[in-house]
Amino acid sequence: MLWQNASDFVTESPTSSSSYNDVLPPSRREALAKVVGELSKNKPKDLKEEEIRRFTLPMVADYKSSEGNRYTPTGLSVAEIMAIGDFPDYAELSGVPLPRPYLEHDINKALPRPYRPFRWSYHQTMSLKKLETDWWIELENTYNDRMAQRKELYVKYREDVLDFLPGSELASKELMEMVVQFICARYPQYFSLIGNRILENRLLGTSQDIRSKHPLETIIDNVPEDFAIMMRDDETGHYFFRAGVLCSALGWNVASKIGLQLHQIHSPIPDYKERMQFSMDRFFSKMPADKPIQRGSWGLEVGTPLYMPPGDPHEKHRFFQDPNLRLSDCYLRVDWQTLRRLPVSGAIVFNFKALFTPISEFRDEPGVPALVAKILKDGKRNLMEYKNTWHVEHVVLPHLEQWVKEQEDEGIVEKSWKVATLDDDPWFRGWEGKWHRQQGF
Repeated sequence: MLWQNASDFVTESPTSSSSYNDVLPPSRREALAKVVGELSKNKPKDLKEEEIRRFTLPMVADYKSSEGNRYTPTGLSVAEIMAIGDFPDYAELSGVPLPRPYLEHDINKALPRPYRPFRWSYHQTMSLKKLETDWWIELENTYNDRMAQRKELYVKYREDVLDFLPGSELASKELMEMVVQFICARYPQYFSLIGNRILENRLLGTSQDIRSKHPLETIIDNVPEDFAIMMRDDETGHYFFRAGVLCSALGWNVASKIGLQLHQIHSPIPDYKERMQFSMDRFFSKMPADKPIQRGSWGLEVGTPLYMPPGDPHEKHRFFQDPNLRLSDCYLRVDWQTLRRLPVSGAIVFNFKALFTPISEFRDEPGVPALVAKILKDGKRNLMEYKNTWHVEHVVLPHLEQWVKEQEDEGIVEKSWKVATLDDDPWFRGWEGKWHRQQGF
């Protein structure tokens, strides 16, 4: 789903459904004043929420053909958006700083950080963390292979993996510009932007005019990350999936979800309507631009399936326990996810990438085998059925139990340790040392 395994996300149940048509996210007009101040001596006028609600830019409207006094949910008018132009200072506008340059990064050796987002007790909880802004978009040694794979998927599936609805023009442009600003600041040895128009990608050896195609196509051409744009409906205040590029979804795709409201997207998730819908809707309605969040969703897979739309042949692996399955065939898949509000359009962007790790890596990670084994054996039945780990448990569990004993015998964990979420969540004790050793830098 857009917020995959949202059962990890929220815990509150309303007694009745709620309306959000009068709820606006925090305004970004104070930041706008600083940006526009570079272009004009006149600072933007003070604006009351009543005027924003009265003249809200409709969700389905293209801002370029709308009246100048129409406002986005964050309180920026179409006229002001036109004034700030292309590639404004999004760090100032959003309140989220640009990343520090990662000059020592070696794309040939780089591994993703070893996320282990396992929790016990495993039930609905608000498992959110403040975004580490340097790590919004991570690049690792799979970059070239992933980019080729995503290009093939787009050629083959087109609107199934990349699509956009009317009204998403501003949010798509804003997202692309924020992504380009980020990768150029974080990885200047690989990316540069010339004249706010030509994006040079030295990893792929390409030079691209970003105005020659849709903004989401610029993203799929350069970044191995998935993005879904959720926009506020001006009539109800609820959020709908209006544009996205998604090449890493399991059991769904852009075509099966685009145009749907948040609760409709997550309808397959156990207990969503009863325990999560209210809190998710409320969270989306009030989320500020300067407080992006991150979290991880996980699953156990046979192989490393990246894109598995409904009915994909790979799904058959989930329906039986293969007696010939080997541990080397079993992987942890982590979808490391970020949620942030775009400051200009007011849209909310969900992005994630799929990271695969051999299960054998757990062996020397303190507490991880015991924690995963506990979840597999004692997790709430409907949640575990939804997570769908049964097809590999006959191979994975015996090894986990063996490693638990090894770690206890070697003093890596105390025999009296009561299994719980690790103190270093979403990682494990000593993760940085292991990560650096494996990379060699």
